[in-house]
Parts: sequence; C-alpha cells; structure tokens
Amino acid sequence: MSEIALITGSSGTLGGNVARRLAESGCRLVLTGRDEQKLAENPLPDGLKVVADLARAQEVENLFQAIEAHYGEPASLLAHCAGSVMIRPLHRTSPEQYRTCLQNNLDSAFYTLQGFVQRLINTKASGCAVLISSIAARIGISNHAAVAAAKAGVEGLVRSVAATYAGRGIRVNAIAPGLMRTSATEGFFAGEKAEQQLAAQYPLGRYGRAEDAAGMICWLLSREAEWITGQIIAVDGGFSSIRPLVKR
Repeated sequence: MSEIALITGSSGTLGGNVARRLAESGCRLVLTGRDEQKLAENPLPDGLKVVADLARAQEVENLFQAIEAHYGEPASLLAHCAGSVMIRPLHRTSPEQYRTCLQNNLDSAFYTLQGFVQRLINTKASGCAVLISSIAARIGISNHAAVAAAKAGVEGLVRSVAATYAGRGIRVNAIAPGLMRTSATEGFFAGEKAEQQLAAQYPLGRYGRAEDAAGMICWLLSREAEWITGQIIAVDGGFSSIRPLVKR
C-alpha cells in the first residue's frame, strides 16, 4: 500500500506543487488549509481534504483523527508548507502582528509535527517530515524581525525533534528558501524594475520558483534521503553562503 502524505498549506503555490509531485509518485494524499473554498477548488480530486487552522491545537488533533478515520492508519509523510510572510521593521510591528506571525509559522509547525510524531509512536511506525524555514533565520535581512524569529524557532524545533526520535526511525528536516515567486509573494514584484532588482540579489541571477523548493521537499521525503535527518537545507540560489565575483 502506498504511503499517506499530509501536505499543509496545500492551497498555496508551494503546497500545491508538492501535492502534485507526491500524487505522481503514488502517495495517498491529505490536503489541508484554512480556506475552505480554495481547498475545495484544489485541482487534485483524489485524497482527503480537511479545513483546519493549524495554529490551534484542537484543530490539529481533529485533523489527525480525520486522517485515521478515512485511511485507517496515520500519515507517514508530512510536508508542512503552511505559513505566512511578514516584511515589517521591528518598531512598526504591533503585538497582534507579531503574535499572528508566530502562530502562522511556529505554532502551526509545533502542533502539526507533534500530532504527526505522536501517531507514528502510537503505531510504532517510521516516517519523515519536512518543515519550511527561511534564509531570514540564517542571516540578517532588514525588516524581517518577526518572521526571522518564527523561522529560527522552526529550525530549533526541527533539530530537537530529529534528535529525540531518530532512534524510532522518524526523520525531520527543513528547507530554508530564499524569495520564491508565489501567490503569497506576488505583491513584492509590483513595479517596473522590481523583478529585475529582486533577481539581482541572488548569485545565480534569479529569484526562486515553487518548483525549486518542492523538488527538495519531495526528495527529503523520499527513500533516497533516508540517511538524512536534523538538517536545514538552503534553497536560495546561493544567497546565504556565497558572494559572486563582481564584474567591472
């Protein structure tokens, strides 16, 4: 029987791309998101669709109960693509904005990973999870205070959980992408020169695409990566680690 893959944020550009790839590989899917209409309009007809706010522990519990009721077993693969982007300087970030950013990015990751791991423990099964960090958690980027704090928390979560459950055959990794052009970031590309300026920030000469991150996520979930855990892998066109030769 094929593996069950839970994809959160599946109505977004990245989550939808991951879901399509996993469906093509033969996985049985569980798609979840907060927007009922967007989830219903997802072009992938097969699989279980569950509306849930993953920043709420009880809704996460309801999600995992729904998976077991539908499939008779827990998911063994998790791609946690749910989250949000907030670009705002520290002194202009309200307590409400800060809390929302942490809920969308860190709380949702914690609760979802907790529920995923607990079900694997209950059934004495192995599994693999991939979470999403950001290059903003690795190097200082202006006006990213709240999301940098949230994603740094995600990285710490990944390493600790990977260490705790490695002996049970549970792998946990994350990717740290640079700017990807998705439905959530389309506003950054407004303006005549915005696209060119954003691309110029990256050593490889372009900004990211959802396909770049989705490919790495699905590889980390595959058996080809079965000896990899506790890693945060940059998918950022070299932004966080190299500086290209400047031509004069």
